[in-house]
Amino acid sequence: MSYYRKCIEIVIEQLNKFKPEKDNPEQFLEAVSTSLQALSLQKQTFVLEVLSGCLEYWKLLTVVVDAFYVRDGRLCLWADYSLFQVICYLATFQLEELGFQRFCNIIKSQSEVKMHKFLRFLFNPLNLHSWIKDEWSLIYETAHVQENWIKPLMRWQPEVQELINQLEGATTSQSSVSKTKGTKPKEFNLTVPRPRAIPVPELVPVVAKPRPVPQSTYQLPKEQQQLEIVKRYNRRKAEELLLKANMEELRCAMPRSRGELPMQDSKKKLQLRVPPRIRKTSKLTFYRPDNVPVKLNTTTILREGALHQRHVEKELQRVEKLVDGAGDFSEFLEWQKKMQAKDREEELAAGECRRLQGKLSHEEAMLARQNLMQENKQKADQKKEETAELMLQCAKRRLQEEKSMKELVEQVMEAQKNIKIAQMKLVKGRRQIVQEVTEESRELLQRRAEAAKEEQRRHCELISQLRALETQPRRKGKLVDLTQIPGYGLEGEMSIVELRERLALLKETQQREEEERRDQIIQGKRAKSQELQNTVEQISLCRAALGRSAALRWEEKKALSAAPGAPSQDERVLKLQRRIEERAAERRRQAARQHESALRATRPKLRVSRRAVAREGGLGLQIRGGRGGHWLGMGARCPGEGAAGWRCGKAPRPWAVLRKNPK
Repeated sequence: MSYYRKCIEIVIEQLNKFKPEKDNPEQFLEAVSTSLQALSLQKQTFVLEVLSGCLEYWKLLTVVVDAFYVRDGRLCLWADYSLFQVICYLATFQLEELGFQRFCNIIKSQSEVKMHKFLRFLFNPLNLHSWIKDEWSLIYETAHVQENWIKPLMRWQPEVQELINQLEGATTSQSSVSKTKGTKPKEFNLTVPRPRAIPVPELVPVVAKPRPVPQSTYQLPKEQQQLEIVKRYNRRKAEELLLKANMEELRCAMPRSRGELPMQDSKKKLQLRVPPRIRKTSKLTFYRPDNVPVKLNTTTILREGALHQRHVEKELQRVEKLVDGAGDFSEFLEWQKKMQAKDREEELAAGECRRLQGKLSHEEAMLARQNLMQENKQKADQKKEETAELMLQCAKRRLQEEKSMKELVEQVMEAQKNIKIAQMKLVKGRRQIVQEVTEESRELLQRRAEAAKEEQRRHCELISQLRALETQPRRKGKLVDLTQIPGYGLEGEMSIVELRERLALLKETQQREEEERRDQIIQGKRAKSQELQNTVEQISLCRAALGRSAALRWEEKKALSAAPGAPSQDERVLKLQRRIEERAAERRRQAARQHESALRATRPKLRVSRRAVAREGGLGLQIRGGRGGHWLGMGARCPGEGAAGWRCGKAPRPWAVLRKNPK
C-alpha cells in the first residue's frame, strides 16, 4: 500500500503544478518525465500513464469533482481536489486494466473517510444515468459515453458497493476506538445548571442586488438651474438699485443752512431721482420744532395726514354752524367741569375707604392669628402629656418582646439541626433527577441538530437553484424617441421636443409681462413719493398748531393742581378710622397678656422621679420645661450601665430615643 500511496502523491503533486490556461499538456509531460528519472521504471511508467490520462480527460474529471464539492463534499478540503481527480480517472478508465484487487489497494492506501464519500457519490446509479451522462454527452458523443464509460461502471457496481461498505465499517470502528480512548475527567460535586437550548442558526436570505440610483436624482433640472441664475441676477440688480437709492435718498426733510439760497434748494430737488426699485415702506425724516428728528414710514405719514384732514373738516363744519346761528357750548363746558370735579372727589373718598378697609382686615387677621396660636399651644401641652404615658407603655412592651424573641431564637436553633439532615436527603434525590433529565436532553439535542443539518442542506440546494436562475441574462434598457408622440388618444397630446419649445415661448411671454409690471410699479412709486411729500408738509403745520394748544391746556391744568384741596370729611372714612383704632388697642392688650403668661410659665410643671422609675421596672421619664414648650426623650441602653434608672436626652422633636441613666 505504501507503494501506491507514494505513486499517487507524486501524481497529485504534478497535477497541482499544471495550469490548463497556460501550460501545454505535451510539454508538461516531457518536463515531468525528465524530472522523474530518479524513480524506478515501474513507478515512472505508472505515474506518467496516470498523469497523461488525467490531462487528456481533464474536462470530464473536472465536471465530476466540481459536482462532488457542491453536493456531498462540502466539508472536504480543496487541497484534495487533485486526489479526487486521480481516483475518478482510475475508476472510470483504468479499472479493468488494473483489476479490482489493485484498485482496492490503491483506495485503502488513502484516507478511508474521503474515499468512502467520493466512491459513494461516483457509483451512485442515479447520478450516473442522469446528470453525469448528460454533462459528458456535451463533450463526447452520447453513444460513446454510454458504451465505453457508463456501462462498465454499472458492471462494477456490486463489487464497488462491497468496498464502500467495508470503508464505512472501518470509519465507524475508528470513530468508536477514538471515543473509547482518552482520559475520563471526574466531575466536581457541584450543582449542575439547567442546559440551555441551542438555537438553530438561521440562514441570512440573499436579496437580489438592486439597481443603483441614477445620478440625475441628486442633480437639479436644467429649468430650475436657469431659474436660480435669473433670481441671483435680479437680486444683485435690486441690491445695486437699493444702494444707489439710499445714497441719493430724498432731501426734502433735511435741515437747510441759513445762508443757503432757495434757488440752490430748487436745483437740488431737480437733481433728485426716484430709484426704480426701493424698499416696501419708504422712510422719511421729520423735524420737530425743537430740532429732534423723527423718522416716519409711509403708513404713519398717511395715517397722520388723514387724521389732521378729519380735524380740519370738523373745525370747518363747526365754524359753518356758528355762522348759521348755532348755540355756544361754554355753559355746558362749565357745568361739565363742576361735575368732573365732584366725581373726582367721590373717587378719592372711595379710594380712602378701600385703603382703610384693607388696614382694618389686616388688624383683624393679626388678632385672629394670636387667638389661634394660644389654642394651638394648649393642644400641644395636652398632646405631650399623652405622649409621655404612651412612651411608658411602649418601653414595657419592648422588654416583653425581647424576652419572647430570645425564646424563639432558641427554638429556631434546635429546628435548624433537624433541617440539615433533611436537606442532605433532598439534595441526593435532586441530583439523581438532574442526571436523568440531562441524559434525555442530550438525546433530544442530537436529534434536533440532525434535523437542522438536513433542513439547512435543503435550503442551500434551493438557494443554489435560485442563484442559477438569477444568473440568466435579461434584456435591459428601452429606446426613447423624444420627437415621437405617445399616441394615448388624449387632447393636446404632443412630443417632448414640442413641449420644450412651447415652454420656451411661454417663458418669453412671462418675461415681457414681468417687465411691463415692473414699469407700472416704478411709475406708481414715483406718484406715491410726491403725495407723501405733500402730506409731510401738511403734518408739520398741524403739529405746530396742536403743540401750541397743548401748551395752553397744560398751563391751565398746572394752575388748578397748585390750589390746595380740603381734607376729606366723609362719614364712611371716619367710621373706618375709629374701628381700626379699637382693633389695634385690643391687639396690644392681648399681646401684653400673652407676654405676662409666658413669663410666669418659665418653671417646669411636670416631673417624674427616678425612684418611681425604678419601681416601674427600670424605665423612667423626665419632662422638662423649655422655651418651645415641653418635650420627651427616650434613648438606647448605654454600655456599662445598670438596670435601674433612665434619663431623658434633649432633642428638637416631641419624641426621641430613651436612654439609660448611669449609676
